[in-house]
Amino acid sequence: MKRYTFLFVLLCGLLVFHVIDVFAGDPSGANTYSESIQGLKFSVNFAWTLLSAFLVFNMQAGFTFLGAGFIQKKNTLNYLAMSFIDFCVGAFVFWLFGFGLMFGGSRLAPGLLGGNQFIGYSGFLLLGDSYDVSTSVLWMFQIMFAATACTIVTGAVAERLKFHVHVIHSIFLCGIFYPVFGHWMWGKGWLELLPFGVGARDFAGSGIVHGIGGLIAFVAAWMVGPRYGKYNPDGSPNVIHGHNLLYIVIGTLTLIFGWFGFNAGSTLAVTELRVSIIAVNTFLSAAAGSITLLYLSFCMTKKSDVIMTCNGALAGCVAITASGAYVPHWAAIIIGVVASLITRISLYTIETRLKIDDPVGAISVHGANGLWGLLSVGIFSDGTYGGVKGLITGSGWQLLAQFIACVTLIAWCFSVGFLFFFVMKRLLGLRVPVNIERSGIDIYEHGTSCYPGI
Repeated sequence: MKRYTFLFVLLCGLLVFHVIDVFAGDPSGANTYSESIQGLKFSVNFAWTLLSAFLVFNMQAGFTFLGAGFIQKKNTLNYLAMSFIDFCVGAFVFWLFGFGLMFGGSRLAPGLLGGNQFIGYSGFLLLGDSYDVSTSVLWMFQIMFAATACTIVTGAVAERLKFHVHVIHSIFLCGIFYPVFGHWMWGKGWLELLPFGVGARDFAGSGIVHGIGGLIAFVAAWMVGPRYGKYNPDGSPNVIHGHNLLYIVIGTLTLIFGWFGFNAGSTLAVTELRVSIIAVNTFLSAAAGSITLLYLSFCMTKKSDVIMTCNGALAGCVAITASGAYVPHWAAIIIGVVASLITRISLYTIETRLKIDDPVGAISVHGANGLWGLLSVGIFSDGTYGGVKGLITGSGWQLLAQFIACVTLIAWCFSVGFLFFFVMKRLLGLRVPVNIERSGIDIYEHGTSCYPGI
């Protein structure tokens, strides 16, 4: 009893300390805004960043439609619930400590002074100096990225993972997995400060967001195992058809629209006129990826595969996310074409060779192309933005930095991801019972189906 009393008093003391210090920042913006040209410029950029954050939030709707279209009708509500809870749980955890771990020491906004090259330790709960309009807008933009990484994993483990195991996973991804690697790349961490080129660069998150989501999805899908009926006794895969292709197309279009906020918004300033280059690169890469997979599929099957067309567009978006600010327009097209080819090869390898069941192709679209996006920075950057120079300028040092970032990302995701899902498997189990999987998870987990009466 004495021990619990001590802990309670200590917690109350910490809360009192924070409350006393709570007004140290500029929560009203009165000290930040001015009528000068610089003040008006700040306000415009402030609004741009918030608008971009809202666009990225709308990508949750895109992921929801996309994933729901790929899975069976009997499990649709379960997938929708997982996608919805991702950003709810993620927002709370990222506010508690994820944001502080990621950006502490970055000095990108008030209250983010404490941190080193490996971890941040300031900005927790957005209290003290971080109770500031500038810090809050950065938090708002970044939580959308963290929630996106969560939702990528959701699609890869759909139709068999326990709902509350997924909730715990969302807590750890937004609180630990994503912030720690994110700090190394975006929080003045050791990867950002590598002595090669200008250090590892990932402009809008090919590796940090999509790479983490896709590689954790690889570990999760491998450990949870394939869906019932996916593989025959001889190991050959069966096609488990999604229940609504309309959802897939709507989801893809919604995601591409949100990606303009994802990529161009990462300037955090609309007065940074490079936003037009980034937007065009995003669109060109998506278009190139979609056209490539459309006609590649047509050559292979003599059919115009809409699903592959959508996957190609998303692959192009993922790959250009790291390099969109650094490369010329012609390079964006090449990046999109290569991304679509990587996706097609990866889809075949994951399903047929590795026997990993990924209903939505998250590992191939996000994981494989997250790595390709990182490497493309070191190949195609032309030195016109941020001093980032790739192989096309005659320098190979930037590519070395990007390669180190890729190796680090793989090692981080596979080691920590395996440890997490191993513990979850031992403590709670990962899968719903096989009889529930056969009949459908919706009623078992949520008490109703997505389409009652149908």
